[in-house]
Amino acid sequence: MRAGVRARAEVRLPAGVRAAVRALAGAALTAATLLAAAPAALAAPAVPAAPTPGWTAAPAAGRPYVYLEGAAGSVLEDTLSVTNPGPRPLTVTLTGTGTPLALAFATRSVTVPGRTRADVPFAVTVTADTPPGEHRGAVRAEAAGRAATVPLHLRVSGPRLAALTVEDVRVERSGTLRYTLVNRGNTVLAPRLAVRAEGLFGTVLDRPEEALPVRLRPGERLTRTAPWPDPPALDAVTVRLTAAAPGAAPATARADASFASPAGVGALAAALLAAAGTTAYALRRRRR
Repeated sequence: MRAGVRARAEVRLPAGVRAAVRALAGAALTAATLLAAAPAALAAPAVPAAPTPGWTAAPAAGRPYVYLEGAAGSVLEDTLSVTNPGPRPLTVTLTGTGTPLALAFATRSVTVPGRTRADVPFAVTVTADTPPGEHRGAVRAEAAGRAATVPLHLRVSGPRLAALTVEDVRVERSGTLRYTLVNRGNTVLAPRLAVRAEGLFGTVLDRPEEALPVRLRPGERLTRTAPWPDPPALDAVTVRLTAAAPGAAPATARADASFASPAGVGALAAALLAAAGTTAYALRRRRR
């Protein structure tokens, strides 16, 4: 053996022992790899999948609302688009709201397959008595426990006519005034009313014009009452009611009534007796 060179003895292990050692070494390496990856897995939480957006209903033209324009008595058409982004079919029910708008759909219930859009035509019938101007309504879609509303704007063309009459005026025994207002034009009216009553000896009621808490649609008739808390006890009166509205000419109607309450009759009788007594006394004095 040479000086400075160390001898190394080689030990040979049995084959079974060597296989066991290699298996243990592989398991240790796998465990070490898992332990090294565990902190990174804990530090980066799993990203949830993006939720599927809900179904939508909108005008097919892409506007935020339906806009239609035409004359009274016409039928106007448009289309509503229902989009189903989900994977399953969706059944949608359609209805229309808004007076004087009458909506008719090609189908009131449509089943939209998953990831599909369905276009549903509909028509709006503008009745012949619809007044000119702007009107509002809506298309309502319902499905899967929720609803979507699409505004509907309607512009009706044509000349505007404001006309108001007051009719069927009468005075009840209690003094209550009863009358009927009639809208004979094609616009919605906000009426006002003035009341005046003349008796045998002058004015017994003078109520200035005041706004009424009502709105009259074209062709509408509305019967109302007005109180008269202190009608005359004994008198014959003529009551005049004058109705007015913006853009409409004032309209007047009248009614005659007589009042003869027991207290009024008694007072009149007393006055007549007193007058008769005074006259008799004066005549006697003249004869002396």
